Amino acid sequence: MILKCGNKELLLGSRTYVMGILNLTPDSFSDSGKFNDFKNAISHVEKMLDDGADIIDIGAESTRPFSKTISLKEELKRILNIVIYLTHNGVRNISVDTRKAEVARQCILEGASWINDVSAFSDINMPIVAAKADAVILMHAKGVPENMQSVDIVYDDLICDIKNFLFNKIKIAEKFGISKKNILIDPGVGFGKMYNHNLKISKNIKKFKGISAGVVYGSSRKSFLGEITGIKKPMDRDIATLATTAFACMNDVDIVRVHDVKNTVEIIKVLDKIKS
Repeated sequence: MILKCGNKELLLGSRTYVMGILNLTPDSFSDSGKFNDFKNAISHVEKMLDDGADIIDIGAESTRPFSKTISLKEELKRILNIVIYLTHNGVRNISVDTRKAEVARQCILEGASWINDVSAFSDINMPIVAAKADAVILMHAKGVPENMQSVDIVYDDLICDIKNFLFNKIKIAEKFGISKKNILIDPGVGFGKMYNHNLKISKNIKKFKGISAGVVYGSSRKSFLGEITGIKKPMDRDIATLATTAFACMNDVDIVRVHDVKNTVEIIKVLDKIKS
């Protein structure tokens, strides 16, 4: 299945693609806000593309546990100039990580290609905007970032509950004319999940195949890796991330969302060669 991402075409099922993360937030959990400066942000995108990133995922509002939402004005101030600069310079393989339909709408108008909605249509206008994108990523989360790790995190059947949630979101998307061929799903590691939940999702990632066009897996630098390794600083968890990435690749995940693009690309090249 071919999925467009701006001026790129991804042949889903042929290999695992790499989505490089650009956080424009001053309170990013993973990089301490080092890219919320225009020059640093652009340089980082250029480096990720040089390192082999297939998609650049740009977010301007933190969704780490206990973070609070920011205003529409502030989010647009952080992200729009970056998107405009990149698209005007030929970079259109951009995914916009936002929960706000208006942010997504303006970025798509400026040439961004995908919407990565970690709230899966909490904004009732998002499906309208998503219908105009090349693709939309719908992620499972329990609660919102401000309370997702403090609410009662209980599941009847973790994998089935997440799948049912995503099935229902896909039905909403289809009502707005969005084909399953243009929908990717993300089970939401770290979003309203405890340590064992994150391990179980990772172990059973293949069970999410077939729900939509493809599966996105994002474990990069997350806290459960710190619990396993004892590494406290998120920036020091890239090797641990590579382990989960390798497992996801061997289980046919379509896209991995990562901070460390260079090493991820290298291991995926080797793993894809072994698989083939």
